Amino acid sequence: MKNLKFYCSLVYHVCFCGCRSSSSRYSPLPWQGHFDEDKMVAIPDSDDIFHVYLAGTEGPVVFCLHGGGYTGLSFALIAGKMKEKVRVVAMDMRGHGQSKTSDDTDLSAETQCQDVLNVVSAMYGREPPAIILIGHSMGGAIAVRVAAKRALPTLAGLVVIDVVEGTAMASLVHMQRILANRQLHFPSVEKAIEWSVRGGGSLQNPESARISVPSTLKFDADRKCYVWLTALEESEAHWRGWYEGLSEVFLSCPVPKLLLLAGTDRLDRSLTIGQMQGKFQMIVVRHTGHAIQEDEPDEFAGVVLNFIARNRIGTYGIEIPGLRRPVSLRSSN
Repeated sequence: MKNLKFYCSLVYHVCFCGCRSSSSRYSPLPWQGHFDEDKMVAIPDSDDIFHVYLAGTEGPVVFCLHGGGYTGLSFALIAGKMKEKVRVVAMDMRGHGQSKTSDDTDLSAETQCQDVLNVVSAMYGREPPAIILIGHSMGGAIAVRVAAKRALPTLAGLVVIDVVEGTAMASLVHMQRILANRQLHFPSVEKAIEWSVRGGGSLQNPESARISVPSTLKFDADRKCYVWLTALEESEAHWRGWYEGLSEVFLSCPVPKLLLLAGTDRLDRSLTIGQMQGKFQMIVVRHTGHAIQEDEPDEFAGVVLNFIARNRIGTYGIEIPGLRRPVSLRSSN
């Protein structure tokens, strides 16, 4: 009898406590403490309201655009590491997170570019502080196209995370299959976080996933399970417009530029030539997945802060020692 009780007790601890431990390992974490606050930004003369996260009170604005299927919380960990020196703003793009627009399915490059310009204008008016645009994947393509418009008078820098035209265009023919093969239904938020880290998702850092993944889900009351909030497979009509011609547009942007890659095989011919000519700075971050800002937040934050310091980007623009007023932000890199 004693042996039987011991065996039952052992089974209980291994099965029940082990499952509970696994669940707690992937339980959601709050974004508070990384970002300082969030708010809704209403766009005048429209029904569009964009949700943004904010951190920091001083320095230039690091304005972050997430990739397709992600949200502004993709930048939570880096916000906490950078907010003592810069202000970090991360918006939920159209059709993502808590943002609500008149047409959440219109993810065209032109519409998303206008969304970014509208949010910056609504937040800062006609005299915004110096802005460094950061974009990951789809958000990187949008950041490049916003910069190329030269519509932000205080744009001081551009950082693109793991997206180049050649690789992106080549992958489009496989994208629907990739999306169809990912897990679509989860019994709990914890299981979605675990899948994102271990089961085929794009994240490697459990801490970041525990913050960012819950914001990418919604509960399906009919199926009684969690599903992805953004139906990326329905945005196929816009994919080519995000990436086509992106390399040349990136090279033409008249501000200091940084390209962060998770592997050198992602560099296409135009960017290889441009990098050799010194038209932009490139850094390859090893031992990371596609979402560099989530997988390696310490290294990412250090690289971006060094980029800002190297290009002497201050609160109101590019500050050169000895000059009372910042030089024009229209000058080429």
